[in-house]
Amino acid sequence: MNLAYALRGLTMEEGKKFLEGVIALKQPVPAVYHKRKIHHQKGAGPSSFPEKAARYMLQVLKNAENNAEYKGFAPETMRISHISAYQGRVIHAIMPRAHGRGTDNNETTTDIEIILEEVE
Repeated sequence: MNLAYALRGLTMEEGKKFLEGVIALKQPVPAVYHKRKIHHQKGAGPSSFPEKAARYMLQVLKNAENNAEYKGFAPETMRISHISAYQGRVIHAIMPRAHGRGTDNNETTTDIEIILEEVE
């Protein structure tokens, strides 16, 4: 949520640069939601470095850029007008335990939605 909030309104180049900075642990993501018990970063307040989420967001952003280029838009003039991350489907699995019991070993997925618009 915080990563999507930080990316909303940025251009494609700014967004990619921001995410690469998060992956390299240079640019912290400010915590707007769920900021209890999150330590402060120098000059950024409560924030963190969600590297894995940033890698996946960067992949989605590059896919959106390629889609826009394929449809005939100029990727340099695109801006992120809407981006959201919410819970996707749950992949159910069971891990066998002792005495004939079983424990749920479910995997929760995340859906990332992005809408780009052209800006002059």
